[in-house]
Amino acid sequence: MLFLTSLLALLGLLTTYASATALTYKLVPNEKECFYTHVSNAGAKIAFYFAASSGGNFDVDYVVYGPAKEAGKERIILEGEKERQGDFVFTASEVGEYRFCFDNTVSTFTDKMVDFEIAVENEARSQLPQRAGASPEQLSGVEETILKLSGQVSTLTRQQKYFRTRENRNFSTVRSTEKRIFNFSLMEVIMMVAMACLQVFIVRQFFTGGRKGYV
Repeated sequence: MLFLTSLLALLGLLTTYASATALTYKLVPNEKECFYTHVSNAGAKIAFYFAASSGGNFDVDYVVYGPAKEAGKERIILEGEKERQGDFVFTASEVGEYRFCFDNTVSTFTDKMVDFEIAVENEARSQLPQRAGASPEQLSGVEETILKLSGQVSTLTRQQKYFRTRENRNFSTVRSTEKRIFNFSLMEVIMMVAMACLQVFIVRQFFTGGRKGYV
């Protein structure tokens, strides 16, 4: 009973101190799009995950900006070019608005689908409720168990993201292959029809020319 009460209390506190946003966005050619999150406490942890699931070579350019100290001067925290996916955790040293940008300006014709998640978690450590007759060792053991469970859940979540990205990429590859097979089959049909018409024309010209020779 003590374990269940402590687990529910800690999970409730963790829900209070953490916030996350998981989205899927379609970048059209020559587009740059940014997403924002506000950090109210210095020292908070920001987890940033993204994966290009379709389009081109399954890559995208990205830049993460911190709060501007001066007008027009933004601090670059993370950046990369033609990255397939990324998983980062960094400490927000300043309070303010953080900007996460994806860039598809190098692409002229290809749309790109990007799955990403932005999570902000404060460093505040939740305190387990005390109970009469419970020793500190018991409470410490419960806390360690809960932290292990939290780590395992995070690992499962990351694995789900990875497999979902692979599924989306494979599905995009299958659709591209189907489109190429259809176009190739259509070209074959057109060539066969054109060849048949050419053969009929040659045969007709052969017989027409033969009759004119006898006249």
